Amino acid sequence: MDFLKKYSALLDDSLAKAVLKNEPSQLYDPINYILSLGGKRLRPVLTLMVCDFFEVDYEKAVPSALAIEMFHNFSLIHDDIMDNAPLRRGKRTVHEKWDVNTGILSGDAMLILAYQFFECYEPKMFQELAKLFSETALQVCEGQQHDMDFETRDDVLLSEYIKMIDHKTAVLVGAAMKMGAIVAEAAEDDKENIYQFGKNLGIAFQLQDDYLDVFGNPETFGKQVGGDIISNKKTFLYLTAARKGSSAQAEELEHLFDINPKDPTDKIARITEIFIQSGAAEATQAEIEKYNNLAYSLLDAINISEENKEQLRLFGDDLMLRKV
Repeated sequence: MDFLKKYSALLDDSLAKAVLKNEPSQLYDPINYILSLGGKRLRPVLTLMVCDFFEVDYEKAVPSALAIEMFHNFSLIHDDIMDNAPLRRGKRTVHEKWDVNTGILSGDAMLILAYQFFECYEPKMFQELAKLFSETALQVCEGQQHDMDFETRDDVLLSEYIKMIDHKTAVLVGAAMKMGAIVAEAAEDDKENIYQFGKNLGIAFQLQDDYLDVFGNPETFGKQVGGDIISNKKTFLYLTAARKGSSAQAEELEHLFDINPKDPTDKIARITEIFIQSGAAEATQAEIEKYNNLAYSLLDAINISEENKEQLRLFGDDLMLRKV
């Protein structure tokens, strides 16, 4: 969206200067590589945007935004290793371009670098930002563990899945927005409401990501389409299809998620058909809209201008309607 360009421009310039060290190159080259892959940089942009919307110079929020982006990319390196993913944003993943050990160590360094960005803030603000960051980072790890556990469980509930994506993805969106409010020294109620707004938006974002993993355009999605199916991940689509579909469809789904063919093309195609025929695809789109609406319902209580509230609504709409 056009109104985000000023934040993205500042963020890109700041990221180019974020990692000052280059030796040993085997440690820092992978960091600069994954940061160079770009993407929408959704989370750090939200940090800058929220600070601006509370009428404080958003450049003050740049260190917090960099911390969020550094942590997010750290988690992507490790996620890709755990998922054995070959592509990230259309390019080779770090562990594929280098090796697994390099990916682990460079990711660890990114986490440490993320914390260092908070050091430029005065003690009280540093404490509040670091506390939120630590809580969020731990929740992300918990969400990732639940995600891994779900691959071997046959009794995952929809409510458990929503909690997992809340921790794995949504809390980081909420934290990114709350950090902008913290830097802006907003009221406590405003900090909490903007956090909850971000969390609900984050759940919608992850559900949309799950949906696009199956139904996205492989030329523009930037990741391997059908990757969740290949990994036998029981996403909202799978869980809904198993619940809403016929007993024959549920049995076939269970069988297909128990096999790992060398060529997964037919498996992906058949599961995609079941997702459509069972109504799971449509139900997932409805769930995305539900969480977007929950986010919007919080806007009235946030003390920012009506113009900025509308910008947040437009931002949410853009996330829900993305096709890539």
